[in-house]
Amino acid sequence: MFEKILIANRGEIACRIIRTCRRMGIRTVAVYSEADAGALHVQFADEACCIGNSAPAESYLRIGNVLDAAKKHGAQAIHPGYGFLSENAEFARRCSQSGIVFIGPSAEAIEQMGAKDQAKCVMENAGVPVVPGYKGAEQSPEFLHAEAEKIGYPLMIKAVLGGGGKGMRVVRKQTDFPEALESARNEARNAFGDDRVLLECFVSGSRHIEFQIFGDQHGNVIHLFERDCSLQRRHQKIIEESPSPFLDEKLRSKMANAAVTAAKAVKYTGAGTVEFIVGDDRKFFFMEMNTRLQVEHPVTEMITGLDLVEWQLRIAAGEKLPLSQKDVKQNGHAIETRIYAENPETGFLPSIGTLQRLAFPGLNHNNSADNRAAIRIDSGVEQGGEISIHYDPLIAK
Repeated sequence: MFEKILIANRGEIACRIIRTCRRMGIRTVAVYSEADAGALHVQFADEACCIGNSAPAESYLRIGNVLDAAKKHGAQAIHPGYGFLSENAEFARRCSQSGIVFIGPSAEAIEQMGAKDQAKCVMENAGVPVVPGYKGAEQSPEFLHAEAEKIGYPLMIKAVLGGGGKGMRVVRKQTDFPEALESARNEARNAFGDDRVLLECFVSGSRHIEFQIFGDQHGNVIHLFERDCSLQRRHQKIIEESPSPFLDEKLRSKMANAAVTAAKAVKYTGAGTVEFIVGDDRKFFFMEMNTRLQVEHPVTEMITGLDLVEWQLRIAAGEKLPLSQKDVKQNGHAIETRIYAENPETGFLPSIGTLQRLAFPGLNHNNSADNRAAIRIDSGVEQGGEISIHYDPLIAK
């Protein structure tokens, strides 16, 4: 097992990872930008290193700076958390080249799942159902319009490199297609530097249901049940729960098997999430695979009693999966909600500034996964801390 790891992230997920490392006797190195010098994750870690200015592009997204910090502090591995560099194949590759373990899947798996069009091709070849539509290389507006006519309306336009609802549009009639395409492309170009899109049939009465999977370096892959993420705002998750009230055991089993098949198709190692869309006719289709730990992973921890960060660490260190599929048990029901510093009167724009007052319920603030109290709170801020314009305004979940 590792003696020291660097956490290439900030906020609540960095604090979350540190808690497990403390319990396992692993020393931690926090990285921080100038804006985060007094942040909670910096206080919690055993060591800390400034990696740049406040803007993410000048700190948390600078691969060289993160690797330099790891080498300077003698970290044997890097945990990327979620966001920032967590799904960056080049980062995973450079970690390996530097003799540092990337706590996540291989660079090849990240690349295969990183682009939605390529991921769908991989899943089709593996026999996993995908939403019918167009995912080809030809991207002229005229060609895409013709493909849309073949698919029929309503349909979805999605950015090939999309995520978080960016570059996504629902088109309900033919006359709306040109404007929606231009809008989706502009948003994709600004967010991802790539304006390629794919077109999909619109799934009526859809539910967004994802399965937590884990794979080890010995070829074993299992699932840890589902999370229902259907309650969203602007295509972004705000409420997650497990078990899904929509699934019966037959459909749950079929989807779980498909998720495991998807992971095996890319020789997946570590924690990942296979996301499906399920129609009101109960047919399900692969949407994407997130090659990292999810924001909503505590939902799975609460219903299984497992520590997913510990599993990530053990798998990255070369150990086999701690449990076989038949030994994973589901117990109870968990619901997670995200608490943001946002202003509804301004369209939910971030409310930046000092947290003048912050009080949590008295039960189990930042509890460990094996302490299954009725309320669990994961946070990376404290009263008197700052909600910065530079980062996600998440207060707690």
